[in-house]
Amino acid sequence: MTDTAELIELSERRSAHNYHPLPVVIREAEGAWVTDVEGRRYLDCLSGYSSLNFGHGNAKIIEAAREQLGRLTLTSRAFFHDQFAAFAAGLGDLTGKDMVLPMNTGAEAVETAIKVARKWGYEVKGVARDRANIIVMEDNFHGRTTTIVSFSTDPDAHDGFGPYTPGFKIVKYGSADAVRDAVDADTVAVLVEPIQGEAGVLVPPEGYLRQLREICTENNVLMIADEIQSGLGRTGDTFACDHEGVVPDVYVLGKALGGGVVPVSAIAADRDVLGVIRPGQHGSTFGGNPLACAVACAVIDILNTGEYQARAKRLGAVLHERLGGMVGRGVVAVRGRGLWAGVDIDPSLGTGRQISEALMRRGVLAKDTHGSTIRLAPPIVISEEDLLWAVDQLAGAIDDLDG
Repeated sequence: MTDTAELIELSERRSAHNYHPLPVVIREAEGAWVTDVEGRRYLDCLSGYSSLNFGHGNAKIIEAAREQLGRLTLTSRAFFHDQFAAFAAGLGDLTGKDMVLPMNTGAEAVETAIKVARKWGYEVKGVARDRANIIVMEDNFHGRTTTIVSFSTDPDAHDGFGPYTPGFKIVKYGSADAVRDAVDADTVAVLVEPIQGEAGVLVPPEGYLRQLREICTENNVLMIADEIQSGLGRTGDTFACDHEGVVPDVYVLGKALGGGVVPVSAIAADRDVLGVIRPGQHGSTFGGNPLACAVACAVIDILNTGEYQARAKRLGAVLHERLGGMVGRGVVAVRGRGLWAGVDIDPSLGTGRQISEALMRRGVLAKDTHGSTIRLAPPIVISEEDLLWAVDQLAGAIDDLDG
């Protein structure tokens, strides 16, 4: 079946409507470009929400997956396998941490971090049983499990899924004072996105992460950085925390760790934190499987060269300079870092969905978030020429709606 309308109709009729996709059906992809079932090409400026930082069909990643597929794909964690040690050591070295705990999806990794923080709070900090609290931020996005949506301030993610999991304090993002005021003797962690992606690529004030690090250290509280979208090269450094020279107690990683091939996630922390987990207390049948580890090792090798971080920084400067020139011409504001931008379109011109559809008609795939904000996060392999072309198409899409 190659008819777009038929494929969309069947998909909508036979699957739950938990997403609202753009009306395009993609069949194949390479680098920064995708092709639909009718042969039309589009520039991918979403990258699977930063899962495809290294491009579609990255040769090194695909070769690692293909070689591993022919040998061994799953053992479960009941046994060791020959890819696990290299993965654990490689990711530990990349993050500068003693240990890692692998899972599959980003939400699983966040749940893992929450469990570890609570366990650490009881066993190491000495918080009384069932009293632990974790400070989180307004407008956060950490996934959609029952526990995670319990502390979401997004009505779509939160409402209608109670009763909610207790143990979280929600404070204003970007305000270190709000975090400081919320910390008490039972606080075990501060969970923060160094840049809030789903909220519109919100970059906190300079020094915010350093202040959080100081607050956590002073109060014997774990700083947990959710780098699922912001990490692994996207912002021009390996981690977004690197921009302020901050090292969290726990990194939460996912998306690009799987190279756009398989779901891979993990948390990384030192032994005094992750050492609280013992056999039977947490796990995943597929977490750390041989295929996932082989792919992740290829990703780690790519990041260890520094090539993609440098490219994201250079192209990010080009992107933000060009987008900044559009402010006042249909664009209200631009935020972001590296090859990642949140673009607020004048709401009088249309919704974010309408802007995304106009972009699609011009051969660029992006996705809206709240209101009239568009997120741009192309694969880091994108050429400068294609990047500038994409921004030109955004200007054209704005003109289309304005006219």
